[in-house]
Amino acid sequence: MSKFSNSLPKMTLQREESDAVPAAQSWQEEPPFPVVPERNFAAQRLTLYALLVAAVVLPCVYVAITAYTDYHARVADASDLVARNARVAEEHALKVFDLNVTLNERIVDLLDGLDAGAIRRESATIHQRLKAISGSYQQVAAASVFGADGKLLATSRIWPTPDISVAERDDFGGLRAGQSQRISRVMVGRVAGEQVFNTAIARRTPAGAFDGMVTIALRPSYFSAFYRELIGDNPSVSLGLTRADGEVLAWYPPRPADRMALAASSPLREAYRAGGRSGVVRMVSGLDDQLKIVAFRRVGGYPAYVSSGYPIATIWSAWWKHLSVLALSIFAPCVVLWGVIAQSLRRLATEEEAWERWQAEASMRRSIESAYRQARKMEALGNLVGSVAHDFNNLLMIVSTNVQIARRRGAPGLDRELTAMERALKSGQSLTRQLLGVARKQPLRSEIIAIGKWVPAGRELLRASLGAKVALSVEVAPEVWAIRVDPAELELALINVAVNARDAMPNGGTFTVRAGNVRFRHEDGFPITGEFVQITLEDNGFGMSAEVLGRAFEPLFTTKPKGMGTGLGLPQVFAFCERAGGLATIDSAIGAGTAVRLYLPRATAAAPGAAAKHEQAASQEADGLRVLLVEDNEEVAAGTEALLTMMGHHVTYLFNADAAATMLEAARADASAGFPFDVVLSDIHMPGQMNGIDLAEMMQRFHPRIPVILVTGYAEELDRARQVGARVLSKPFDIALLDALLRAIRDGATPSDLRAARSVDR
Repeated sequence: MSKFSNSLPKMTLQREESDAVPAAQSWQEEPPFPVVPERNFAAQRLTLYALLVAAVVLPCVYVAITAYTDYHARVADASDLVARNARVAEEHALKVFDLNVTLNERIVDLLDGLDAGAIRRESATIHQRLKAISGSYQQVAAASVFGADGKLLATSRIWPTPDISVAERDDFGGLRAGQSQRISRVMVGRVAGEQVFNTAIARRTPAGAFDGMVTIALRPSYFSAFYRELIGDNPSVSLGLTRADGEVLAWYPPRPADRMALAASSPLREAYRAGGRSGVVRMVSGLDDQLKIVAFRRVGGYPAYVSSGYPIATIWSAWWKHLSVLALSIFAPCVVLWGVIAQSLRRLATEEEAWERWQAEASMRRSIESAYRQARKMEALGNLVGSVAHDFNNLLMIVSTNVQIARRRGAPGLDRELTAMERALKSGQSLTRQLLGVARKQPLRSEIIAIGKWVPAGRELLRASLGAKVALSVEVAPEVWAIRVDPAELELALINVAVNARDAMPNGGTFTVRAGNVRFRHEDGFPITGEFVQITLEDNGFGMSAEVLGRAFEPLFTTKPKGMGTGLGLPQVFAFCERAGGLATIDSAIGAGTAVRLYLPRATAAAPGAAAKHEQAASQEADGLRVLLVEDNEEVAAGTEALLTMMGHHVTYLFNADAAATMLEAARADASAGFPFDVVLSDIHMPGQMNGIDLAEMMQRFHPRIPVILVTGYAEELDRARQVGARVLSKPFDIALLDALLRAIRDGATPSDLRAARSVDR
């Protein structure tokens, strides 16, 4: 409804009065409440979370990268270590084997031309010569010569030569079969008396026939000692010498006696069989069943290999120790940082909660102050509008009474003109009704309304207000509560909103009316609490801008073209809801339509009865009543007096309540003459110390009690008027209604009978 006549903020508070400010004092705009500075808690929280994530992720990433690189560096170092060990061991073994070849060749040259018998005869000399050749080498346990039958012919170890045969040994059998060189497995030498392995070459006759062999017995302990020295203080590293077929010749750390051969499926055996010269493999050791990095190298052209192993478990152990120290050094301060950030988040949450409470309090204070300023503004404007409307009502009353006088006297040829004047009077009456409603001075006629039946019954009225282009939808919740309101004011409120909705949808649309029950508790933060019926009036029109929405309920504000709106429609809606004990709110946005919500309190008591005895249809004239007319406006009094006289009543006119009170007290004091009046017809607001209600209260003390009819254009002190048992008529009132009341009084109606009828009539 971008053309809505008037507006007030989207959420409006109940009117509040301050006892410290006189009611007649005009309102003044107060300086706005200081704007609450904004704080972006979400950004701060996001920053702290980002810092927390960084404080967790970055150290973890650093530790992970460091752990990864450190592990692979350790694997590379271990590979380099075993490769270096294998290379050094290969050079050492190659020198030993080359020396053995040299020694074997020297012995062969020494025995050149000697057969087995000659060697036995010269065994003492040969023993000395063999001892001299091999005695200076630590690795050599013995140098021996064997005949073609495997019998020991001479040895450097002992003389005389013992009777020993090696015909069953595989190295002897290999040489006899034609091999040029053999390396035996480790055994306990029967000559040397210690663990040895032999390197042997064959002796040939001049004709090339096999004539025995020459062997050099090597000590495995010599190699083990060298390996131990090479490895140093790293007991997890292994280093060994093996034959090409996997038989272990020397190993450090020592291998058990039952594990002096590599497994047939060992990667090393596979590499040996494939003729590999060198390499690095991962394998499970047959010695300790550990996964190891193993580097191997072939010893020159000899059927022997050296290999060095490094357990992966050792790498893991060292890596884990280093990682633990690293993680401790990294995460110890990080844990402190995490705690600081977590504490900051908790403090931020506490601060945000306190901030929100403070903002809510500040917002509530701003709302209350704004509502107070608005209330003062509305009060000042209401006083102005009410005064104008009251005077206008008196003018309407003068015209109305004179029109009705003309009607009763008969005015031939003026019927059309009188009808036009009556229509104008109705329009003027409607306008003053709106003005007084906005000013909160319009008398209300409260009734209990079953809203579930009342809203659907008003379809035709709403359709007429909406026009043909706008569709009407009514949705009333089942079991909707009854409300206590002025039906005419409620009807006017719906019409005002419907007309504005129609203007906001010039090309057509839908106007929806919904009614349902709502409950508001104090903790909900809504300006009102209790049980209410919510009437929602929605359209899908243009909607309002924020600026227009902010003034939506402001009296005399309109966005309609000049002459098209009074600026009193929505203020009447707001004033009506507020006076009924409820609230009106409005939501709108450009292009999203508008929703006006009326919150009206649930009815808690039955409506007063309305069956008055004056509803008679008697039209015949009877003896008139003695009426005391109290009215400060002489022209209104003259018109009313003339009408009452025409009805056959006897009228006494007084200017104000003070004069009437004096006359009535005097009449009461003169009991012998009897009371001179049957009914008092008085205005409420008059100059002097007393008003019409004061006069009615005084009449309550009289006996017998005299009926009082009060006339007013204001709603002020209306509750007080109800307590004195007076019937209240709203200016300008219908003379026929007054006539009916007077007839009822003439027929014997008491003040309580009048009070049983409706409290206020228009």
